Amino acid sequence: MRKLKSLLAILLLATFAAMPAAAQNLPGSLHAIPTSDGYQLNAYVSVPTGQGKGPFPVIVMPSSWGLGYIEYIGAANTWASDGYIVVSYASRGFGLTCSVTPSCGSIDIAGPATVNDVSTVIDWALANTPADPNAIGISGISYGGGTSLLGAEHDPRIKAVAAMSTWADLQASLDANQTPSAQGIGLLSVASYLGKPGPLMQQVNQSVAGLDFYGAVQDLLPVVAPRNPITEVAQINQNHPAVFLANAFEDSLFVPSQVVNFYNQLSVPKYLMFSHGDHATAELTGALGFPNEVYTAATAWFDHYLKGIDNGIDRQAPIQLQTQGGSWNSYADWNAVQANAVTYNLGNPSFGLFNPTSTGSLSSGNAGSWQYSFVGGIPTVANSGLVLVNGIATQLDLPLTVSLPLIARANAAVWTGPVLGKSQTLAGLSNLRITVTPSSSQLSLYAYLYDVDPLSGLGQLISWKPYTVLNATPGTPQAVNLQLEATDWQLQAGRQLALVIGTVDLRYAGATPPGSPLSFSSSSAAPSTLTVSLH
Repeated sequence: MRKLKSLLAILLLATFAAMPAAAQNLPGSLHAIPTSDGYQLNAYVSVPTGQGKGPFPVIVMPSSWGLGYIEYIGAANTWASDGYIVVSYASRGFGLTCSVTPSCGSIDIAGPATVNDVSTVIDWALANTPADPNAIGISGISYGGGTSLLGAEHDPRIKAVAAMSTWADLQASLDANQTPSAQGIGLLSVASYLGKPGPLMQQVNQSVAGLDFYGAVQDLLPVVAPRNPITEVAQINQNHPAVFLANAFEDSLFVPSQVVNFYNQLSVPKYLMFSHGDHATAELTGALGFPNEVYTAATAWFDHYLKGIDNGIDRQAPIQLQTQGGSWNSYADWNAVQANAVTYNLGNPSFGLFNPTSTGSLSSGNAGSWQYSFVGGIPTVANSGLVLVNGIATQLDLPLTVSLPLIARANAAVWTGPVLGKSQTLAGLSNLRITVTPSSSQLSLYAYLYDVDPLSGLGQLISWKPYTVLNATPGTPQAVNLQLEATDWQLQAGRQLALVIGTVDLRYAGATPPGSPLSFSSSSAAPSTLTVSLH
């Protein structure tokens, strides 16, 4: 923990120290870009110097949630030195003093006005800088990433996109399988006060203030579809920009599976990078202008699709996944990621008074028929950790660890697989099938996949996923088919996989009533299985 705190402190100091330093490399200029509805977008504009009169390709950069144009000053100056005009601007409702300045507008959660601002900024750049109208790109992190994708869907002038830590489906991110991410939604709510919340955001904030996270999700559901890039993926395919996507496996806000689903529906030139870390942490140093793997790849993407440079990125394997050790694995498509599937049958955990640490098996053999009952709604030591904290820790090679013997079998189920005889990489989206019989109409399940040392019983968290049933029939078996989040994880020889399923996770607003019994089961007609891809 001391190591983690020290590294975070150094990173934060570097962040604040680098902003003014980066601004001095290529002195850009500040502008207020007027919108069609009478507001202003504060922007930092960096133009190439000493490289002729242009025209130059332009990259528009909408800011992240809670931040302003200063976020990308380092990247803007770096790209300007490479011959790009860069317009980094504060997204509508955000920016310095925005909470008290009427001219900046209000947060509409990527609504029509925010998306239209992308075109407004492009119009301004074409009218006020030596920008090439045939070489327009857009890039952003988080809120700016999703806005970039929505902008490319609505403005066919955009030829290339680099969206990082982005959302493609807000509901799949913040309400995965009907399970609100209380910590994630709460974090976004608090950060909205750095700007000026509009009516919709005020409604969400009111629900969050009352700790009604299901209510916050319900506030968004009627309007969320047009705010999801995945809703209009056909339009981005029609406009045909080249799309670069980069996210983190442990992203606390925008989970990797929703980016995978979006990527798979794209029929344009596309590229996908996943690395270990949390929301915006993998690309943070690049935004500040420091060397960064994600921004290096994004620069090559823009160089090829905006400048026409034959740098080979269009011939590389388009999916690049990083292991927790830092090495990269390349795949031709997502089917290749999911290849080499291995299906384990879940054996009977057989908990009993004289067998308090009972563990079921993950095996290729016949597991037979069984039923395993326990008491739900009670937390165990198995959990997904804290938003931002544990994802960053995994990036620093300090993944969240649990002791399997300490997981209370009276309140969870545990299975372990065979000890691996050789090192293998577990990649992609693992799939869990299990039958559950609840005693109440509402039930939340949390599945965790661990990399375990069989000697000590200590397991490192690889992946997890929540699942909630809100209208179950008590006493009636229900089949659950659950995809765990994507990963690329190096399993060393001598380790083993472990699967844990509990009913409480403090990251999420769960629905299981405390003390309610439930049971898992398996049979020849409905076997309970875990399928993973091992390379």
